Amino acid sequence: MSHAFHVADAIPLPDPSALITGRAAREDAYPIAVCRTFEATMTRVVEWVEASQVAVLTDDVVDALFGATLVRALRDAGKEPLVRVLPAGERSKSLEEAVTAWNWLADSDIARRDVLIAFGGGVVADLGGWVASGYMRGIPYVNVPTTLLAQVDGALGGKVAANHPAAKNLLGAFHSPLGVAANVGFLRTISGRHLRAGLAESIKKAVIASPAYWRFIVDHAEALLARDLDALECLVRSAAAIKTALIERDPYERDLRRPLNFGHTIGHPLETVTGYGPLLHGEAVAFGMVVESRIAAARGLLDEGTLGELIALLRRCRLPTSATDLLADVDGDAVIRAMEKVRQIRAGSLRFVLPVAIGETVIADDVEEAEVREALAACGVSLALTESR
Repeated sequence: MSHAFHVADAIPLPDPSALITGRAAREDAYPIAVCRTFEATMTRVVEWVEASQVAVLTDDVVDALFGATLVRALRDAGKEPLVRVLPAGERSKSLEEAVTAWNWLADSDIARRDVLIAFGGGVVADLGGWVASGYMRGIPYVNVPTTLLAQVDGALGGKVAANHPAAKNLLGAFHSPLGVAANVGFLRTISGRHLRAGLAESIKKAVIASPAYWRFIVDHAEALLARDLDALECLVRSAAAIKTALIERDPYERDLRRPLNFGHTIGHPLETVTGYGPLLHGEAVAFGMVVESRIAAARGLLDEGTLGELIALLRRCRLPTSATDLLADVDGDAVIRAMEKVRQIRAGSLRFVLPVAIGETVIADDVEEAEVREALAACGVSLALTESR
């Protein structure tokens, strides 16, 4: 069958001296469903994938727990999923794994309108989204996050990436999911350490944007740690509302002054220098929040009482607030060197998100190395006696 193509207004040739401008507009919107059962999760997923073929990217821990149930549910919906299982952990968020996944898809019948399901924690969501963004110039994907960190942060938004030895998330894109189905029932199976790591990202959102969310976490910390589903559902739903509201203002990061980076200016280099393994992302962010808050306090921006409240809440949630709490030896000078790569990524300026009060921050691009060293030292990190530059 042939189809005629007609341009309503004929396109004239340009003036030889004219500057030609290319334009493109893009707007993404996607549903985030927070539920408590696997059945409710799959109802949403099946609705979103419709008549498409389906590929599933997951890790070996999630596959052992829920892989067979997911495949059975997809088969009941008339799908025969293609499944790839990664080793669990941050080291799988790599260029090598992405290339292997692209080859896996290329050897299959998965086509441009088919759907990739990223079924796992933040590593799977990040890598799966990046693989989807690069395959056939972008195929749809659905996030089914299984960890608290992924449900409150990693599976939300369109930032997808892989790590590089030089810097965390160095290789990536913006590619929003078709939908996110967050089942808080999954959180009863994750380790206590992973649960606490997810709480770190929730506390971050409270500090930068919501006194009400801060109060909720303070009032329900023990219930959250005990995996109370009412508390967890409220935590996840509220995090989704906060993060999407913040992202909507600048979804493609044209302005690099972003409150969501609180804790990450230190946290990301910390993950890099420790080899993307010993520390969970949320643990590095928790430590980073303390370091960055100490810088704010030293500048007189944050009062000591609020700094103490933040440290106390992180400790209640058994998150690291000093070097002795970290499950890795940290070379402070290596962290500072790794921050220089972050400076390069962020257009030559190393921006710190400094809290002023709960729900209020300032973005500072004039933090000196001496200030960072002082804050790291106050957290028990070993450093050389002189600055690196």
